Amino acid sequence: MRLLVINIGTIVGIDTHNRHSVAGADMDSMERVENGWLLAEDGVISGFGTMDCCPDVEDAERIDAAGGMLFPSYCDSHTHIVYAGSREQEFLDKIHGLSYEQIAARGGGILNSAERLHNTSEDELYRQAMERIEEIMLMGTGAVEIKSGYGLTTEDELKMLRVIARIKSSTPLAVKATFLGAHAVPKLYKGRQDEYVDLVCREMIPAVAMQSIAEFVDVFCDRGFFTLEQTRRIVECGAKYGLKAKIHANELDFSGGVQLGVELGAMSVDHLESSGTEEIECLRSSRTVATLLPGAALFLGMNYPPARAMVESGVTVALASDYNPGSSPSGNMRFVTSLASMRMRMTPTEALWAATLNGAAAMGLSDKYGSITVGKVANFFITKPLPSFEFFTYAYNTPLIERVVLAGKIVK
Repeated sequence: MRLLVINIGTIVGIDTHNRHSVAGADMDSMERVENGWLLAEDGVISGFGTMDCCPDVEDAERIDAAGGMLFPSYCDSHTHIVYAGSREQEFLDKIHGLSYEQIAARGGGILNSAERLHNTSEDELYRQAMERIEEIMLMGTGAVEIKSGYGLTTEDELKMLRVIARIKSSTPLAVKATFLGAHAVPKLYKGRQDEYVDLVCREMIPAVAMQSIAEFVDVFCDRGFFTLEQTRRIVECGAKYGLKAKIHANELDFSGGVQLGVELGAMSVDHLESSGTEEIECLRSSRTVATLLPGAALFLGMNYPPARAMVESGVTVALASDYNPGSSPSGNMRFVTSLASMRMRMTPTEALWAATLNGAAAMGLSDKYGSITVGKVANFFITKPLPSFEFFTYAYNTPLIERVVLAGKIVK
């Protein structure tokens, strides 16, 4: 199957060097082609260039971009899309002044979602999740990581991961699954946190590995959740079963989770609202991706991570949505890039790389996704004609995406 896109105003997100990721000054530089074409064959980008050398491909399906821009699809490397129901009551609690930790202490937050998920069937979880998958797909996302973590029992964590596997087999998006049994301590283990860690290591991780339904293991390493020692134990146990590490770190405090993640070779450390010189220097000299979640900082009224300092120090920075019912109920990656520019002083070019190629790197997918590169999967979207590349980030709420293509097939 062939797909030819013609009359593209500008192709952006081009990477002719097929890099693993971009960092430092490279994040503010991007190859572009004006007045272009792009050809996809059997779901893979086979060529692109300017219209004066457009190939004559008679048997190809055609899209006339009519001067619109072509972007690589977003790679959202941190979501919690599989959940039951919503938590707008906690939204009201936040308005009335309760903090994230206060809501959690009252049995809200993650424990609230765990109870709802326990009482929801696997089929219903899948149905709800697929509505969100369709939503993010039409907003430009082409690859997504989905975490468990609202189960907090072996049975319910496996239920979540089976739903994620089902999503993976029934959607054109690239999907990665992360086991996050250490998302919170369930009510049953209140005051017995080490015993719950024992359960995660002794029972949950082996069960996940036996069913081959996760690629990563994650831990919420932060004040009031899991300690450095407990995080190390879980991550090292996961490694024995072939699960690579990703760590929730430094959302609420300077937890040491960043340094531990780098030491253990984590694919990414995520959140990082509480980060300073030590964390930045540690990340700068590593291959661990710093994944920032500005949607959560906005929704919770927290400080934003120091993205500007990270970029200027040469840290590999990714952006992700953190789509979840309690602290970031949106998977709109375009808005995430706009927040990165408005609140973290990332340029639109830096934000696009962070939301595409670096997001793919945080999932171990940058060899096939995250840029317009010959040989990569043909995941991209086409906008209406824009006055400039920067306009797409600037006009964050204007509906501008006209067509969406995943694996070389038109989905919108």
